[in-house]
Amino acid sequence: MVVMMERTPFLPLPEGMFIEQIETSKTDIVVSVISTHPTSCCPLCTEPSSSVHSYYQRSVRDLPCGGRNIRLLLTVRKFFCRNPDCKRKIFTERLSTFVEPWAKVTNRLCEAIQAIGLSTSGSLGARLAARLGISSSWMTVLRRIMDLPTPAAGSVVALGIDDFSFRRGRKFGTILVNLDKHQVIDLLDERSSKTAADWMRGHPEIDYVSRDRGKDYTQGATEGAPQAIQISDRFHLMKNLVEAIEPEVSRCYKQLRQAQRPLPTPSLPKADEWRQALDADAERKRLARLADKQERFEQVKGLLSSGLSPKEIAQRLAMPVRTVYRWQEREGCPAYQPQHKAQTDKQERFEQAKALRLRGLSQKDIAGRLAIGVRTVQRWQGRETGPASQPRRKRRSIFDPYAPYVLSRWQQGCRDVSLLWQEIQEQGFAGSLQTVYRFVKVLRQESASLPVPSVLDRVAVQKAIWLLARPSEKLKAQERTDLQELCQASQELAALHTLVQSFGQMVRKREGHRLQDWMRQVETSSFRDVKRFAQGLERDQEEVLAGLTLVYSNGQVEGQINKLKLIKRQGYGRAGFPLLRQRMLHAL
Repeated sequence: MVVMMERTPFLPLPEGMFIEQIETSKTDIVVSVISTHPTSCCPLCTEPSSSVHSYYQRSVRDLPCGGRNIRLLLTVRKFFCRNPDCKRKIFTERLSTFVEPWAKVTNRLCEAIQAIGLSTSGSLGARLAARLGISSSWMTVLRRIMDLPTPAAGSVVALGIDDFSFRRGRKFGTILVNLDKHQVIDLLDERSSKTAADWMRGHPEIDYVSRDRGKDYTQGATEGAPQAIQISDRFHLMKNLVEAIEPEVSRCYKQLRQAQRPLPTPSLPKADEWRQALDADAERKRLARLADKQERFEQVKGLLSSGLSPKEIAQRLAMPVRTVYRWQEREGCPAYQPQHKAQTDKQERFEQAKALRLRGLSQKDIAGRLAIGVRTVQRWQGRETGPASQPRRKRRSIFDPYAPYVLSRWQQGCRDVSLLWQEIQEQGFAGSLQTVYRFVKVLRQESASLPVPSVLDRVAVQKAIWLLARPSEKLKAQERTDLQELCQASQELAALHTLVQSFGQMVRKREGHRLQDWMRQVETSSFRDVKRFAQGLERDQEEVLAGLTLVYSNGQVEGQINKLKLIKRQGYGRAGFPLLRQRMLHAL
């Protein structure tokens, strides 16, 4: 089908170019385009010329339309250069705003492929382009990305610098961010003070350098930008303080738990008084399974006596061959073995180990002779009785904080265990229904009195650290109650909470003038790890004061690193540093 038209809004063209005809098919649209500019400039001397030498045709791909590929047949002219001093006598008409010289695709199609590649990756970009009707390979997508010019860093007044990992814990790179423009200006392929200093020397206009508290970037900023004010990142300051209070909170918890009264040992009822008897149907099924196992055991023994191999028997009876090997060594059916055989064997080995030790054998020889571990022999040497006879000690469980509630409901007359389980589930209980059943079995025998659960049972060490460090005004009502109970239970935790909140207020409100007073308070306290943290602040006092006073921080740098991780993972870890740098600098 041939259509004659001068222009169409569905295929915009630059000024001086007109559509001569359009040929359509089921998959393609071929558009013939002619150029009607009266003159063209020589690419060598830029002298305009109107003397046409000849015509020729270029075939160029354009953006698809309506699911069809568009191919442009451009009729382009050659001109005589009338400048006698120019070395080029004949030149080709340039259409740089629409298509580059010698290019096979239009500029807008190239820009679309670049945008797809920057937003995705090579292989994924090729698949997405195919869904959009653009035919392109993954290598072409990557090539278009790498053809983009590296953007100039420009003038950088406030620089944010941090590291990112190519492989966590093994290889690191460096990201540089313009804090005023919130823009990534460069990536370096290593984390070292030398590369950071070399980059900063090329930008003497830098006045501020925001960094973490590591030695690499501290030294790099000192050597590469001595004129700049170094700023310790506020996030890392708070993070270092939280790391410093963790051993202090653990120590306080340990002291509080040692001061707690031990849980009372429950008086469990006798087994025949509370264990539910099996119903008739379950007992019948159990006996049927035992009879079936006995029958199969006898079949295996009969087939073994007839000369069949264990593998043939396993195939004939549709059972595992390892089971046949085990039954081959047994005299009776394993279903009728005594229940406490394992305990009996363990006690016999314990007595044999004692006897062999009295005869002067080494622990290694005893372990080899009895087929047990050397560490097991070492543990048994310090015992007077067998390991199976050691009494169990009562341990705290996840049910303990909810036991008083279940006890009160039981005393009110509630005997529906499922209902009790649902009620404590709404309060945060994560255990199973069987856990509640085991507790209720004790209640059915006699009344139980349990101590009121303390805050240590509800709040773990990590949550306590979070309660101490988070701003008090952002805590919920229950969290404030837990924090108050913790501070009442331990004066050290109360003092630690005061110090942490004071430092957090300095960080959030940038009140650097209070730092000296805070460090004096730490010096008079008994917290060794917090004192060590304060000594580190004193060594970097100027940088810390700048971080607690100036508006700049590394928060946006951390956000850019998060974006970089996403781009890196889109390449499935197979993209090299040049491609990663190019995609990050041109990220949309």
